[in-house]
Amino acid sequence: MMFGWLLTLFILVPMAELMLLLRLGDLIGLVPTLSIIVCTGVIGASLARWQGLITMRRVQTELQAGRLPGDALVDGLLIRVAGALLLTPGLMTDACGFLLLIPPGRALLRRRVMAAFRRRVRTGDGVVLDAQWERDDD
Repeated sequence: MMFGWLLTLFILVPMAELMLLLRLGDLIGLVPTLSIIVCTGVIGASLARWQGLITMRRVQTELQAGRLPGDALVDGLLIRVAGALLLTPGLMTDACGFLLLIPPGRALLRRRVMAAFRRRVRTGDGVVLDAQWERDDD
């Protein structure tokens, strides 16, 4: 089921992005369209770096205070996803990436991700790794 969902996503999103870029190119021209793509990439990379540094500081602060940095770690994951979306050429993926880079947009998705994590922990649907280890001081 997950494979079918991903396959559909990897086919439909690029097709929609291409159609949107071609339509925009017809409306405003090639150079302005390419300029928009380059500008969103540069602005997005800067914003992702800035938000990533802020989130890294939050993780460090939480750890130093002896608390688990759950929200900050999920924010870091969402910032990584935003960066990947911004690297993908297209206006829809850029819009989704920018939405994840602004804290209120990220907070909406963070709540859903944290709820999904909690459900998986409660129901035991997660992957459990069982291992043994021994210390080797040689």
